[in-house]
Amino acid sequence: MASPPPPELMDELVGEILLRLPPVEPEHLFRAALVCKPWLRILCDPAFGRRYRAFHGAPPLLGLLPEIVVDQGDRGPRIFSNTSIPDFRLPGSDGCLMSPLDCRHGLVLIYIDYMLGDEGDNYLVWDPITGDKHGLPAPDSPLLIDSAAVLCAADYCDHLDCHGGPFRVVLMGTLDFEDNIVASVYSSETGVWSAPVAFDNAYEASVLPGRGALVGDAIYFTICWKGNAIKYEWGQNFLSMINLPSPATTLMAMDDGSLGSAYIEGSSLYILSRKVNSEGAAEWVQFKVIELETIIPGTSSDQKPFVVGFAVVGFAEGVGVIFIRTDVGLFTIELKSERVRKVNKPLDDSVLSYMSFYTPDRGRLLSLARTH
Repeated sequence: MASPPPPELMDELVGEILLRLPPVEPEHLFRAALVCKPWLRILCDPAFGRRYRAFHGAPPLLGLLPEIVVDQGDRGPRIFSNTSIPDFRLPGSDGCLMSPLDCRHGLVLIYIDYMLGDEGDNYLVWDPITGDKHGLPAPDSPLLIDSAAVLCAADYCDHLDCHGGPFRVVLMGTLDFEDNIVASVYSSETGVWSAPVAFDNAYEASVLPGRGALVGDAIYFTICWKGNAIKYEWGQNFLSMINLPSPATTLMAMDDGSLGSAYIEGSSLYILSRKVNSEGAAEWVQFKVIELETIIPGTSSDQKPFVVGFAVVGFAEGVGVIFIRTDVGLFTIELKSERVRKVNKPLDDSVLSYMSFYTPDRGRLLSLARTH
């Protein structure tokens, strides 16, 4: 006599199991959604999506972008996937030079340089997960842009699921024919740029190209004047200057909510955190020193007849990952574990990291679940 079939798992138990699938490999969730209709409905339930993101915390690193991309054959410019999911192709470039400027809160900010007299929006905010696009014109003021940032503008958001919400774009640069550093902000809620706010530095300083660091309600960019950085607080619409521990530093957000600094001397990577006391006084405190030659394969001076060059070329907020360019390739370093991985992607000097949860409740699978 045949034995009876095993009892079906209750939806609650299935949900608890699926909740623990790692977000660093979204393919597992999508494969699970195709097992059967009940699992599809569970994974596409918005309540499951909220639990999943809260359970895992910081969004995973899904892909990497070079700072400047042009048409790359049939596949086109894209985000190089860090997982088994396909690369995210950038929205139709139509032969234009596209420069990704920033990635944050699931959004990508792209500058579009139109050629042959074509006209259109100069900036594009793109959500690779949902495919949503929002074109932005350039500000009316003659602003020479050096750096920019995109960020979620929703009140009290935990930035685990910012898709479809309001956003801001911060442009930082100099006014044409002037030495002032200025900032202007675009709000998706108003659809206009703010009037530029200026920091009259009188030092002929300019903002250095590169990704800014978002800490609290302020964004920080490095400037080319005596190893300083410019701080913009959008709540007060105010610019100020802070000192840096080294002129050649990369700014980053630390896990404790403070501003961090990463720079290299020789073959040593220094990580510092900016601590502010109750009286408002700030100082840089050393967080960690990592000897790169001892952990990055092929860079030891004992193995090479030449001096290996090291450079910090990017970081991933929330997961403590920093990108190091060497003469033997691009590597990621997890700051806590000091685990090293080589990046086998065609990426050049500077790297932008795209981080977001990629779950079946977005896109076609959600539509499929609603029909069953």
